[in-house]
Amino acid sequence: MRERRRLRMAVLALVSLVLLGAVPLYFGMRTLSRDPVFDTLDALDVPSWAATTTVDNVSGSRWCLQDCRLRERAVESDQGWKPTVAVYEQALAKDGWRRWKVDRCPEEKVEGSYTCWRRDELTLDLWVRDPTCTPPSVDGQPAPSAPAPAAAKCAGSLVSVKVRNAIDDERTGPTPTTDPSLTGEDPYPTLTDDPLGEPTPSPS
Repeated sequence: MRERRRLRMAVLALVSLVLLGAVPLYFGMRTLSRDPVFDTLDALDVPSWAATTTVDNVSGSRWCLQDCRLRERAVESDQGWKPTVAVYEQALAKDGWRRWKVDRCPEEKVEGSYTCWRRDELTLDLWVRDPTCTPPSVDGQPAPSAPAPAAAKCAGSLVSVKVRNAIDDERTGPTPTTDPSLTGEDPYPTLTDDPLGEPTPSPS
């Protein structure tokens, strides 16, 4: 009986240690696998119609070993891009993000609204636009007009969010200059059309 009691106590102690270690291990692995930036985006105070479908994608290293981490989120909204922009910008400002007016925001002109934001060590690009409803052309001919049910599915807007580390965002650094006084002479001068160049005059 005494041995059974000792064995039972040992089993209970082992189970307790496993449970006490498993819970912190579970939450630790969950924290490592889940990027906290996405948790921040989840916490944005936007209405449900502005985030009906969400798809996340992540690339790079969290510790910037080779490439720093890039977080991308694609969201579908039930309303047009103008009211969607309003609620997202209000939610970002409420969460501590500040508008960032910088060159190359965006890189080229796009449809809808494209704005840039900064908070602490992060930068955020917000692009909201109408969904692409027109099917691609076939053999150079314009695609036929979509029926009413397909047009109904095309309502709403699309939201793209990109979050990067500020140190990895090239827009945070100084803009490179092409001032000849700083770059020096061109080591590769422009060649003429004549592959042999101009003839060297012989001394008279």
